[in-house]
Amino acid sequence: MNTDTQIATGNTAEIYLYNNRIVKVFNDYLPDTESEMEAVKQQFAFSSGLPVPEVFDLGQFKGKQAIMMEYIKGRTLGDLYMSNREQAEYYLSISVEIQQKIHRVIPDLGASELMYNKLCRQIKEADSLTEKLKNNLLRKLDTMTFENRLCHGDFHLFNLISADGKVYIIDWVDSSAGDIRADVCRTYLLYSRHFSELADSYLQCYCKKSGLLKEEILQWAPIIAGARLSKYVSTENAAQWIEIINNYRL
Repeated sequence: MNTDTQIATGNTAEIYLYNNRIVKVFNDYLPDTESEMEAVKQQFAFSSGLPVPEVFDLGQFKGKQAIMMEYIKGRTLGDLYMSNREQAEYYLSISVEIQQKIHRVIPDLGASELMYNKLCRQIKEADSLTEKLKNNLLRKLDTMTFENRLCHGDFHLFNLISADGKVYIIDWVDSSAGDIRADVCRTYLLYSRHFSELADSYLQCYCKKSGLLKEEILQWAPIIAGARLSKYVSTENAAQWIEIINNYRL
C-alpha cells in the first residue's frame, strides 16, 4: 500500500489520505489487536445510526496494523471554534446534542469494552500513582453505580468534523460501555487543561440539556484523572492529574 499524504499524527497513530480514503496506521508499541478493536467499536457506532465514518477494511502498512475508512472532508468544530471563539456557545450546544445521541445508545457488550474494566486497567498501569492512591481510586470506582450506555471516551470539539451540513464523530478507540457521567467528566477535564472557560461552559451546557447535576459528574474526576495517568498516555503532565486527584477526599 502506498499513501499519498500524511495529514495528522496522534499519540497512538498516524493518519494518511490514500485514494480519497483515510488510513489510520497504529504505532507499533500497541497490542496487535488494537486496530481490530477500534474497527469493531467504530462499526458498532456506525450501525447504531450515529454519524460516523464507515470502516472499509483492516490491513497493514509497512508492517504496522491499519484501518481504512471513509474520508470526511470538512473542518473540525474545534478549528471552527478557534477561528471564532465568540461562537463557543453555539459549537458547544451542537456538540452536547451529539454527545447525548451517543449516550442514548444501548451498547452491544460484544462490541464494546466495559468502562469499569478499562478504568481498572488504566489505574493499575499508572506508574505516577502510589499503591495507596491506586487502591483508593479502585475502591471509589467499586462504589459507583450506573446503567451501561455507549460512551465515546475522548469526546471534544476536535473529534467532530463538520461536512456537507452534517457533523461526524471520529476517533472511537476509547469508546466503552459505561456511565455517561464519567464520559462527560472526561470531556470536562480535557477541556479544563487548555480552555478553562470552555470547560465550564461545556459542563453548564450539558447539565442544562440533560438535567444532570454538576456534582454527579464531577464525582468521577479523581477516577478519570487516575486513569489518564496510564503509562500509554505518554504526553500527559502527570502533576496536573495528580493535583485533581488530591483535590478529592478518597
